[in-house]
Formats: sequence, C-alpha cells, structure tokens
Amino acid sequence: MELLQPVLHYGGHWLAPFVIAAIIWRSDWLRIGAVIAAANLIDLDHLLADPIFDPERCSIGFHLLHGWEAALAYALMLLIPRWWMRAFGVGALWHLAVDYGDCLMQTC
Repeated sequence: MELLQPVLHYGGHWLAPFVIAAIIWRSDWLRIGAVIAAANLIDLDHLLADPIFDPERCSIGFHLLHGWEAALAYALMLLIPRWWMRAFGVGALWHLAVDYGDCLMQTC
C-alpha cells in the first residue's frame, strides 16, 4: 500500500488525463489530454497553506480550489460550448476525484 498510493496519485494526475482524452476526444487526444492535465494547476492553492505540503492532509475541503464550491464551478464549465473549457472542467473534476481517492487511502 505504501508504494501503491503515490503511483495511483501521480498516475491519476499525469497519465490518466491522456487516457480520458483518448476515450472522449479520440481525434485530438494529445492536445486535449494536455489541457486536462493542465487542470492540475488548481494545486496552486496549496501555496496559500501552511505548511505548503503536508502528506497527511486531505486536500478536499481544505484548499480553496478543492472544495464543493470549486467543484460546482468545474461542473458548470462542462456546459460552456468551448472544447478547452470542457476539457479543463473534466480535468479539474478528475483532479478532485484523484485527490479524494488519496484521502480515502490515507484513512486506511
């Protein structure tokens, strides 16, 4: 379990976006996968925390861009008729899902 958690976490953040893009947007998966992966920029809110990184802290509900209000904004992005906004919204929601899975693994 000790090695599995970081593999799932970082694989979820950096490899899965390209898999998601390949499933949803087959024809342009590389470019759209990069936009989905760019949604990891929501982690910039960690810079507002003290300490900036705490391996025992659950990001969900703690950081500004990891709360339910932010999740609602990301979900609303799916309604905007621009491919890159939808892709970013998918990426941000996926980011929250990966972080939530990480939180669940921390409690095990």
